Amino acid sequence: MNQQKQFFQLQLIFLALSFFILLFIFPVGGKIDMYFIQPWMDSTGHFFNRDNWYLVRVNHEIVKQIITTVYVIFLGLWIASFKVEKLKLYRWQYGYMFFVSMIGSAIVGLLKSQSAHACPWNMVHPTALSYVWDFSATHGHCFPGGHASAGFILMTGYFVYRLEQPKRAYFYLIAGIILGFMMGWGQMMRGAHFLSHNLWTGWVIWAVNILFYKICIHRFEFEKRIKQELT
Repeated sequence: MNQQKQFFQLQLIFLALSFFILLFIFPVGGKIDMYFIQPWMDSTGHFFNRDNWYLVRVNHEIVKQIITTVYVIFLGLWIASFKVEKLKLYRWQYGYMFFVSMIGSAIVGLLKSQSAHACPWNMVHPTALSYVWDFSATHGHCFPGGHASAGFILMTGYFVYRLEQPKRAYFYLIAGIILGFMMGWGQMMRGAHFLSHNLWTGWVIWAVNILFYKICIHRFEFEKRIKQELT
């Protein structure tokens, strides 16, 4: 069986299985979400880490700024490749990394803007003795997790370098998974998202990457052949 065909078949199986796992085992606001969100709440329902300096400044701002810088560099390299001869050979990789990542992030943002699900910190209402959860929101605009997408989009690098530089490909894959979960977990600690919000973000980003990689796989194979002929 052709290796690429097998790869895409396995990815479709993975996407289908993970879709139903997320849908039925990790429902938004379900038992697992509640289990992981409650340690970050006090007895009145207040998220005591909401204004935590490290979570706000480092996790939500600085880490995102660093990742943004990485993508500015990729965009700059792509633009420079139209003028700098030695960069022309990598133009496709630079452009694909930047534009597919931005598309993935934009799709998450679009889904979030149309979402009925609210953020946890907007769903908790204090009572005389404790607090109650309100799941009645119809325009919550908090699902999937937008911040986590900034980390997960680095997984695009796995597809960019998969055929030519496997070690670099796995670096981007692992970095994207770790940063996506780390950034999403930090937001969960603040009360901005449930765990399921961020898991769905990772799923959407991966699905977008599979779609574009399927469309562009022949171009990646062509780019690999060109480089092999020139070396």
